[in-house]
Amino acid sequence: MKIGLYFGTYNPIHVGHLIIANHMAEFADLDQIWMVVTPHNPLKKKSTLLEDHQRLEMVFLATEDYPKIKPSDIEFKLPQPNYTVNTLVHLQEKYPTHAFSLIMGEDNLKTLHKWKNYEVILDQYDIYVYPRISEEEENLELKSHPKVHIIDAPIVEISSTFIRNSIKQGKNIQPLLPAKVWDYIDHNNFYKK
Repeated sequence: MKIGLYFGTYNPIHVGHLIIANHMAEFADLDQIWMVVTPHNPLKKKSTLLEDHQRLEMVFLATEDYPKIKPSDIEFKLPQPNYTVNTLVHLQEKYPTHAFSLIMGEDNLKTLHKWKNYEVILDQYDIYVYPRISEEEENLELKSHPKVHIIDAPIVEISSTFIRNSIKQGKNIQPLLPAKVWDYIDHNNFYKK
């Protein structure tokens, strides 16, 4: 089974994430998409990040009607700080019959060379890349790498930061969130302070 791993803090998960995940499930040669909820990222401010289990619950609520898209808490169980290459090794050991690939935006592909053991990742795993609007000049040598697959997915410019800030300002951003996720956030008064 070919599994696409779509990593994110999902703070919160929004329709943009679902559009990308569903596009990869339906139009790339992947059997399932696992939305891997990453534990606290050292590069992100802890204060704005909901607890790991709350973000996982939102991903579960958002994906339960999509049989090809699954939430994953695999990184919760790994030592922190964690690196993608370690997650891939762990998954390959746990699920030896699955073939794992990475899903990332063009912006992440540009910085892949800074990842720990990125050469190992490029050598052993396919990478499915979705487009991102960028002001920068296109300078992606990796685009032509045989393991990199550029997928013509819709460009979705919605950010979790924008959603959090809008909720804090009392704006109605319901159309940007799956209904069950909106209900969960609203019920728990998340992001209002």
